[in-house]
Amino acid sequence: MKIGGLQKVSLIDYPGLISAIVFLQGCNFKCSYCHNPELVNPRLFAPCICERDVLAFLDTRRGKLDAVTITGGEPTLQDDLVPFIKKINKMGFAVKLDTNGSQPQVIKALLAEKLLDFIAMDIKAPWEKYANVTGVPVDVEKIGESVKIILQAKIPHEFRTTIVQSQLTPNDIMKIAKLIAGTSKYALQKFVGVKTLNKKFLKEKNYPDGELDKIKKRLEKENTSVIVR
Repeated sequence: MKIGGLQKVSLIDYPGLISAIVFLQGCNFKCSYCHNPELVNPRLFAPCICERDVLAFLDTRRGKLDAVTITGGEPTLQDDLVPFIKKINKMGFAVKLDTNGSQPQVIKALLAEKLLDFIAMDIKAPWEKYANVTGVPVDVEKIGESVKIILQAKIPHEFRTTIVQSQLTPNDIMKIAKLIAGTSKYALQKFVGVKTLNKKFLKEKNYPDGELDKIKKRLEKENTSVIVR
């Protein structure tokens, strides 16, 4: 596993549970506003943390942590993701996966083997803006397939969009909501320009809170649960 970081405890990443967070290196998207550039740009990669050391730490946390969140980068690009999660499952931890949805076949396989307890998918933009927002050509049919798989899965899930004012209009956000119609949870994530893949975005302006509240109210007419975080 190309493990780029380990956060030993989080009270907010896995809803309702105390989790550790495992950060995996490598991503097939190049979103300019990405807040984990050290997991996306190979020139910024730190030496990998040994998988054995991560598992050894988790072994000491049995009964103290409830879950492990696996994020990135993009975890589904890792060839040994399945056996890694199986090892975590055997320790008795719940597993949450964060994904960009570009590898529906991996998501489907993980769900088929009942290896996940929660899945969160970032949905970046309406289809026509995907390549522009992610900085790479994207097969949006695969993104759509992942959405369908997650909506049909029998585990808790959420879709989320980082709201960057220069990238998405309020109407774009409404279009995104239609793509995930039927979801039980849609999170609008405020952009925080502390570190970004493209340093120009450090000066990016946020939507005012009042504007996000208006968007949230519009979305709630069609979605079960919409939150701003």
